[in-house]
Amino acid sequence: MAKRWQQFEPFNQEEQQLEKRIAEEIPCPDVISKLLVRRGFRSIDEIERFFNPSLDQLYDPFLLEGMESSVERIIKAIQNQEHITIYGDYDVDGTTSTALLYLGLTRINGNVDYYVPHRMIDGYGLSMSGIEQLKENGTNLIITVDCGVNAIEEIEVTRNIGIDVVITDHHNPKKDLPPAYSIINPKLPDCAYPFKDLAGVGVAYKLLMAIYKRLGVDTKENVNRFLDLVALGTIADIVPLRDENRVFASLGLKRMVKKKNIGINALIKLAGLSHKELATSDIVFAIAPRINAAGRMGSAARAVELLIAKGHDKAVDLAHIIERENSLRQQIDQRTYQEACHIIGNKYKNMDETSLIVVSSDDWHQGVIGIVASKLVEKYYRPTIMISCREGLGSGSGRSVADFDLFNALTNVEDFLESFGGHRYAAGFSIMTEYIDRLENQLSKYTKLHLTKEMLTPPLMIDGHLELYSINDNLIAWLEKFAPFGTGNPRPTWMTNDVSIDGYPYNVGVNHLKLKVVKDGCVLDLIGFNLGNYLSLLKKNSKIDIAFTLERNIWQNKATIQGKLKDLKIM
Repeated sequence: MAKRWQQFEPFNQEEQQLEKRIAEEIPCPDVISKLLVRRGFRSIDEIERFFNPSLDQLYDPFLLEGMESSVERIIKAIQNQEHITIYGDYDVDGTTSTALLYLGLTRINGNVDYYVPHRMIDGYGLSMSGIEQLKENGTNLIITVDCGVNAIEEIEVTRNIGIDVVITDHHNPKKDLPPAYSIINPKLPDCAYPFKDLAGVGVAYKLLMAIYKRLGVDTKENVNRFLDLVALGTIADIVPLRDENRVFASLGLKRMVKKKNIGINALIKLAGLSHKELATSDIVFAIAPRINAAGRMGSAARAVELLIAKGHDKAVDLAHIIERENSLRQQIDQRTYQEACHIIGNKYKNMDETSLIVVSSDDWHQGVIGIVASKLVEKYYRPTIMISCREGLGSGSGRSVADFDLFNALTNVEDFLESFGGHRYAAGFSIMTEYIDRLENQLSKYTKLHLTKEMLTPPLMIDGHLELYSINDNLIAWLEKFAPFGTGNPRPTWMTNDVSIDGYPYNVGVNHLKLKVVKDGCVLDLIGFNLGNYLSLLKKNSKIDIAFTLERNIWQNKATIQGKLKDLKIM
């Protein structure tokens, strides 16, 4: 699908002067100083902090609203040996949060266990069935992680049966908050915490560090101990990798390489990543899907077991079970995707007139519809909702496009929903099946008002022009300083005009385009993932404009510079 290339406005005089000053004081190539200014840096100190993430860049956890009372209640529970249950979610953010607090509180003699809801039985977040089970188990205090901020009815029930609840969450809160003992969420309207975009595991980590600080055990070892879990959950949840999240991702990835967590290391080996320095893409595309598979295909408690495992043999056994579940998940994904595409082809005859996709089926596995919805957004670039129906109740999962707030859209139709939650780009909900058609009708009206045709073409932000003769090892070394890459800190995308195709392009893999381009005597190797359809349009020596990222490609211990083609324009 062709993309909408977007370029930054030319620098004003102040920005031009800043760019020159950065290039002189660091010093760095001009394209790097331009990139730093475009990314919002206004001082050398800011740049130094960005290039050198460290623990001293983290904020005081007690700046979070609700932290003081939460810490007091948890310490009291530990001292009195009350039964504490960590109540998690079944995705990577939730399972890493659960593992982190379980390990962190047992380390200071807490009487702790954990409960992770079963997707097919309990549904998302706090459930009545889960609460009933915790009551029977004698739980005195529940600490939620990555969920709970909108569970008003469920927390009313826990309060009425004498169980205190400390909520830690990062999802968007609705207008009314649940009557919990305390709530920690940087997105609370009155919370003055300097950074709002923590993942659930980031909030859980801040709580643990606040407890350690109050108890005087916040040693360097303890502060570093769980950063691999924090990085894993943060990167997997696709939150912006800036500010504190950048610190977590950077330091946590380094800790993963040191193989401190036996369970994570077992997954890294199975994914064939033991030989390399880990990048965020390895987490997103290799490690996170395996952990998620446990919660999608069975019980996410197995993922928590893996992440807290102390014995090598047990970790390996659990990792192999999760690997088999992931293989099954992939098979179901593919079948569901094909069925959904068939339904969409029959239902929406003119995609140019379609602003929203809603499809449902009684046959779809509830655990995979979120993944498939993401793939459908890639294919059609429309906000997409998939609903798995069972016995009159539909479980929905939605994914959005860059310029559309799906959470706000669902807020406008919440009268049709039994429950819902999420954020701008992804949301889940439950709905009685008789309301599905009315839901689609109202959402379609909403999207037509809030989405223009231009917004239904995927944007591609161009960081700047780059001539091929400027590409060298020194430039790549500077670009690598911007890692770890992710949302909020994407790998820079460059544009080069009027390059000639060198030789004959060809396709590799399923639908990937391989080609070489040349300009001013300089050659660049390119690979374009899922751009194989362009092959028939490309001729030897023809001129094209290219948008691409750059990285070091290592093959058989030999490093070369490779461009990843994001889009092209044929002249």
